[in-house]
Amino acid sequence: MRRASLTVIALATLVGCASPDTSEMKVPLQVYAAGSLREVLTEIARDHEASTGQKIALTFGASGLLRERIEKGEGAQVFASADTQHPQRLAAAGGWAPPTVFARNSLCALTQASVNATPQDLLDTLLDPAVKLGTSTPQADPSGDYAWELFRKAEIVRSGAYAALDAKALKLTGGPDSPKPPAGRGTYAWVMDQGQADVFLTYCTNAVASQKEVPRLKVVQVPAALQVGASYGLTVRRGAPAPAEAFAKALLTPAAQTTFARYGFGPP
Repeated sequence: MRRASLTVIALATLVGCASPDTSEMKVPLQVYAAGSLREVLTEIARDHEASTGQKIALTFGASGLLRERIEKGEGAQVFASADTQHPQRLAAAGGWAPPTVFARNSLCALTQASVNATPQDLLDTLLDPAVKLGTSTPQADPSGDYAWELFRKAEIVRSGAYAALDAKALKLTGGPDSPKPPAGRGTYAWVMDQGQADVFLTYCTNAVASQKEVPRLKVVQVPAALQVGASYGLTVRRGAPAPAEAFAKALLTPAAQTTFARYGFGPP
């Protein structure tokens, strides 16, 4: 009996040693992500936590500003950017993996109800001196960089368009000093609701979400000649605990990609 008891104890000890260490799962994984991912990534993170037990702490903001915070020493373990340049910059400096594209987006024009624009005459509307054109802030927020890429395409369509758009564009969001909306308000819906712009160039996912919040706003597709595609890049800090890599891989699974699609994002 004594030998049998010792055997049971030994087996129990071995099983205990073989069990996965769950201590890492209790420490929140620090995920920094582009503001345009707020709704979709919150849902995906919630599902991931429910299925794995891994706690996830999400920090949202303009990708360029988040990258600067990481460079200054903040402890992000996963960085999901609205472009590939900011995560690539971290990777080039060392300490982060090369970025992987995990989702795509595109630009739309979010307009006031009084603006009668169509894809065919959108450039005319943007160039109209009476129309207040809003954008995000280049370098700080990829959405602003994509807007200026649209301006460069506009120059190909119409000589002088770049200079005119560059001069009139109002950098209303995404900068370090940009006003923040009240709690519970979407940034772009709030900016438009305040009348700060007549037309705002932003991601189509943002435009659709803004229209849901403020139904009188309209969403106008950007014509093919001016369209700019946005590739979202994901990187993981080298040496981060295993849950960081697991979460990054989870964003590419069919389940997560289905959620991205439901929010209007395109596949990698």
